Amino acid sequence: MMQSIEIGSNLSSRLTETSFKKGRFRLHLGDDGDLKLLVLNSKSLAETDVYFSYYESGTTEPNPGTRLVFNQSGYMYVLRSDNATRFGIKENVPVSSGDVYRRAVLHFDGVFAQYHHSKEQGSNGWELAWAVPDNICEKSSEEALGNVACGFNSICILGDDQRPKCQCPEKFSLMDPSDEYGDCKPDFEMQTCGPENNETENVHVNAYELMRVDRTNWPYGDYQRYKNYDEDTCRNACLSDCFCAAVVYGNDRVCWLKRFPLSFGQRAPNGNHDDGRDSYTLIKVLKGVVDFPVTRYRGRNSGWLIIACSVLLGTSALFNFILLALYRRMNKREKRKKKRSQARDIGPATSIAVELNLRVFTYRELVVATGDFMDELGRGGFGIVYKGFIKICGGDEVAVAVKKLDRVAQENEKEFKNEVKVIGQIHHKNLVRLIGFCNEGHSRLIVYEFIPHGTLADFLFRRPRPSWEDRKRIAVGISRGILYLHEECKEQIIHCDIKPQNILLDASYNPRISDFGLAKLLMMNQTHTLTNIRGTKGYVAPEWFRNSPITSKVDVYSYGVMLLEIVCCKKAVDLDESVILIDWAYDCFRDRRLEDLIEDDLEAIEDMEMVERYVKIGIWCIQEESGLRPNMRNITQMLEGVTQVRDPPNPCPYSVLSCDEYLSCGPV
Repeated sequence: MMQSIEIGSNLSSRLTETSFKKGRFRLHLGDDGDLKLLVLNSKSLAETDVYFSYYESGTTEPNPGTRLVFNQSGYMYVLRSDNATRFGIKENVPVSSGDVYRRAVLHFDGVFAQYHHSKEQGSNGWELAWAVPDNICEKSSEEALGNVACGFNSICILGDDQRPKCQCPEKFSLMDPSDEYGDCKPDFEMQTCGPENNETENVHVNAYELMRVDRTNWPYGDYQRYKNYDEDTCRNACLSDCFCAAVVYGNDRVCWLKRFPLSFGQRAPNGNHDDGRDSYTLIKVLKGVVDFPVTRYRGRNSGWLIIACSVLLGTSALFNFILLALYRRMNKREKRKKKRSQARDIGPATSIAVELNLRVFTYRELVVATGDFMDELGRGGFGIVYKGFIKICGGDEVAVAVKKLDRVAQENEKEFKNEVKVIGQIHHKNLVRLIGFCNEGHSRLIVYEFIPHGTLADFLFRRPRPSWEDRKRIAVGISRGILYLHEECKEQIIHCDIKPQNILLDASYNPRISDFGLAKLLMMNQTHTLTNIRGTKGYVAPEWFRNSPITSKVDVYSYGVMLLEIVCCKKAVDLDESVILIDWAYDCFRDRRLEDLIEDDLEAIEDMEMVERYVKIGIWCIQEESGLRPNMRNITQMLEGVTQVRDPPNPCPYSVLSCDEYLSCGPV
C-alpha cells in the first residue's frame, strides 16, 4: 500500500525510545515544496518554534514538490508539480518488492531511516536500507544553532546503523541523568575572568590543566586562531587565556581556541579524521589537587585595609566570645524543643527512616525538587508520581520519582507506613529502590529512584512490537523479583497488583517491580490472610471474589496473565476487540493454533518451542484453583529451562464468572 505526506503535513518523532509523546524532530513538506528535517525548541516543542533544518531536499521553484511518496516497491521520493519528475530521497532500496517487508521511521534522535526485513526463514531481522542525514553528528548549515543529536559539551559518535550515541567527556556528567542525549556539565568549577582583562593570573595557571581527548573535534564556536604553533605553545595560549575552554590542534600546526559551551562534538570512527588534520581536543579542567600560591593584592589602599581589618578583629574578640556562649545556650534549648516537636509530628515514620537508613525530606525540599510538582510521570489509586531532582554529596543532582499521596485519610496513612516499611527493607536488581519520604503535617510523600524508560505497558503494547529476546529476558527478570518478595525477604511480601503498569524499565531495559502501595506483609510463619479485594481488572485472581484465603498465589495468577501479554503483546482485556486474553490463549493452545497468538512476529515464530513453553507456564499460573498454580521458584526454573513443563488443564473448568462480570471488575 502506498503512503504519502501532503504539503503542510508533518511526520513527528517520538519523545524518547519508549515515550510516544511527540518529540523535537519533524519531517515536514513545506508550502514551497521543500522536504525538510526540522529541529524544534526542546523546551516548548511548539510546531511554530523551529530552530533550524538539518536536511533539505531542495525541491522548490520552478518545479516544486507536491507530495512525499513511499510506494509499494520501497522507493521514497518527492513528486514534483509536473507530476512527471521525481526526486528520490535515496536510490539504494531493495529491488524485489515481494520478498521483503519495509518500514520508514523518524527516530527520536532525529535520524530518518528506511529498513527492510526478509520474509524468508532465518533472516537477520530489520536491516538498514538508508538513512538521512548521512551523519547527524555534523553541523548541517551555517544557520544551525545548538546541537542536533547530542547536547552541549557532549561527544556524538555515529554508529554503523547511522544512529548517534552521545557521551560526556571525562570530568563531565549529564545535567539530566535520565537523558543520555542531553547537555553535559563540568564536574568542576569553571575558570572565570577577572574584572580588568582576560589575562589569567598565576593562580589560575596552576589550578587548571588541559585534558587530551583523542579522535574528537568540536569544529565550531572558535573565537581565536593561531597559526604555526607547536603543541606546547598552543597549550600555553589556552591556559593563559581565561576565555579559553578548549583548544583543537592538528598536524597543520593551527591552534583553534574555543569557549564553553562546546557544540557539535564529533568522534572520528576507527581513528579516521574527516578534516585530514589528525586533530584532537584539549579541554581545560580543574586539577585534582591545587596548590594556590600567595598573590599580591592589586590596589593602592591594600595596606590601610589590612590595618583596619586587624583593629576590628582584635576589638571584637571579647564581644564574639560573649555571643558564642549565648548562642550555645540557646541552641541547646532549641534542639530539645525540636526533638520534642519531631517526636510529636513525625512519630513512628522517623524511627523507620533511622532503622532502614532512609532520607527524611521536608515538604519544601520536595516542592523545590519537583519544580512545584510540575512534571507528572503517572497516577494511581492513591496518588500521583512526579519527576524531581535532589542534590547528593558533592552538589550533584540525581533524578527521582516522588509519589504524592493525594488523600489524607486513614486508608492513606496505613498505605504510607506500609510502603515505607516494605520498600525500605528490600534490595534486589529487579525491584525499585526507596530513597526516602516526607511525613510532615498532613503531607505524605515517598521518594524512589527514577527509572528512565517508562513502564512495561508502554514498551509492550507499541508497534512495532519489542523483540522476542527482550521480552523473554524481561519475563525472567520479573519472575526473579517476585520470587525475592515471596521467599527471600525477611518478611514475605505479597504485591497484590502485579501488572505491566507496575513494571518499570531501567536504563538497560531491565525490569524493576514498583508500586508496593497494595503490598500485604505476611510474617514468615503465616500461610494466608483475609483482606479486602485489591488489584486491577484482568489481573485479579478468582479467590479475591470468593472470600477465600489470600496467599502468594494471587501474585502468581497476575504474573501468568502478564506472561501471556508478554508473549502476545496484547492487553489482558481488550474492549475494542472484546477479547479476554486468558480465554483466547487457552483456546489457541488447546487447538494447537499458537501461531495465532503471535501473528506476524517472525522472531517468535522461529522460536515456537519457547513460545509454547511460555504459554503453558502462563496457563498453569492462571489456574482457577490456586492449589494447582506453581510457586514463583518453580515458575522461574521453568522459564529458565531447568525443569520441564507439563501440558496444563483447562484453567477455568467450573468458573461462575461470566465475561461481563469479569470485565466489570475495575481497579479495586
